[in-house]
Amino acid sequence: MSKKVLILSSSPRKGGNSDTLCDKFLEGAKEAGNDVEKIFLKDKKINYCTGCGFCNTNDCTACSQKDDAAEILEKMIAADVIVLATPVYFYTMCAQMKTLIDRCCARYTHIIGKEFYYIMTAADGSRNAMDRVIEEFRGFLYCLEGAKESGIIRATGVWQKGDINGTPLLEQAYNMGKSV
Repeated sequence: MSKKVLILSSSPRKGGNSDTLCDKFLEGAKEAGNDVEKIFLKDKKINYCTGCGFCNTNDCTACSQKDDAAEILEKMIAADVIVLATPVYFYTMCAQMKTLIDRCCARYTHIIGKEFYYIMTAADGSRNAMDRVIEEFRGFLYCLEGAKESGIIRATGVWQKGDINGTPLLEQAYNMGKSV
């Protein structure tokens, strides 16, 4: 059965290490017959949450801001599978991903029953460098009804654009996508 897969690539560098892993995941998921879309967050206008409370007075159905976040949230609601991909800066997710997660406040009660995959890249060579980011993603999923963590890629020791090339992580991302 085909699934609707949404890949959220938050790297500020197109073709960067986490974005390259997204492309491999996408390739595998498409080959498995799924409907796959990748959104490159850098290309979208997503404002910071202002904490205005508008979404709370509207049963979490709308946000007061008019930017690209609403479109992305609709796609998250429609998806069966969501991939959260981020480079790790100073042992946390990048600002683009965190900004989007904060903006989910307007519709998070509608993001129900999704499978989630995490793709993370870091210059630090230690797998433990990703622990905080995994916990941040899990904190987000904790707020979502029926969310299921389905897979994690921890790409360590990759800093410069292209460092991911030639590593077994490309095949891991492809296979993970194919298993969706």
